[in-house]
Amino acid sequence: MRERLFFLISKYNLKANSDLGQNFLIVPDIIERNIERAELRERDHVLEIGPGLGVLTDALSKRAGKVYAIEKDRRLVEILKKEYDWPNVEIIEGDALKVEFPEFNKIVSNLPYQISSPITFRFLKHEFERAVLIYQLEFAQRMVAKPGDKNYSRLSLMIRAKAHAELVEKIGRGAFWPKPKVDSAVVVLEPKPVDERIELSEDLVRALFQHRRSTALAALKKSHHMLGLSRGEFKKVRDVFLRIPHAGERVFQLSPEDVKEIEEFLRSEGILK
Repeated sequence: MRERLFFLISKYNLKANSDLGQNFLIVPDIIERNIERAELRERDHVLEIGPGLGVLTDALSKRAGKVYAIEKDRRLVEILKKEYDWPNVEIIEGDALKVEFPEFNKIVSNLPYQISSPITFRFLKHEFERAVLIYQLEFAQRMVAKPGDKNYSRLSLMIRAKAHAELVEKIGRGAFWPKPKVDSAVVVLEPKPVDERIELSEDLVRALFQHRRSTALAALKKSHHMLGLSRGEFKKVRDVFLRIPHAGERVFQLSPEDVKEIEEFLRSEGILK
C-alpha cells in the first residue's frame, strides 16, 4: 500500500498541491482501522472526498458495494483512471463543496483540512448512517467538545445539535506524505435520529459565539446587529433581551437545547423571524 503510493509519486513526478490541502495517508494500519470503524458491508454506498492516489479508495472498493470518490485535482483524476480498474468505483471530478452528491449511506475520507467546516455541515444536510473522517486535531477536538469545555465553540454546538461525534484516534504528522504542520485525528460521526435533531438559527448562534466567554445577554447586546437589529431598534426591545432564558450563563456553557430555548423566546417576541 505504502510502496504503491510512492511508486505512483515517482512514476508521475508528483508534488502535493498545498492549495488543495493534499497530504496523503501512508500508514496501512490506520486505513484498515478506519475501514473497520465504518462497518462496511456489500450493500453500502460510500462517499470519499479527496481520494488522492487511491490508497484508501482501493481498500474501500474491496469492502463496499459502491464507492464514489470526489477529486478536485485533474492530475489525480487522470492517474486514478489510468492506474486502477475498479468495477465498483466511480471517480467524480469536481469541488466537493459544489458538485451534486450521489446517493450514499456512509462516508470515509481523509479530508482536505481547509474545507473541514463547510464539508462537514454539507454532510449533515444529507441522510447517512456513519462517517469516519480524518481532520486536523484541533478541529476534531472542537467538534467533540462538550458545553463548558475550553474547546467548546460554535462548531461544537452545531455538531452536537445534529449528530454524535467521537474522537477515536490521534494521528501523528509522520503518517502522511508530505508531513503536515499539524497533528490529525479520526472522528466517527453519526447523525442523530430525525426527531432528536435540533435546528438552530445560524444568525443567533453566530451572534452568541462572537463573544463566547460573555454571558448570553451580554453577547447578544454586543452582537444585536447580527440579528438584523439597528442600534435604535435594539434600544426599543432591550427589555425583551433582559428576559431571555439563560441570560446569565456564559455562551460556552450553553447546550443546543439552551440555545433553542433562547431562539424560541426571541421568535415569540418577534425579534427573530
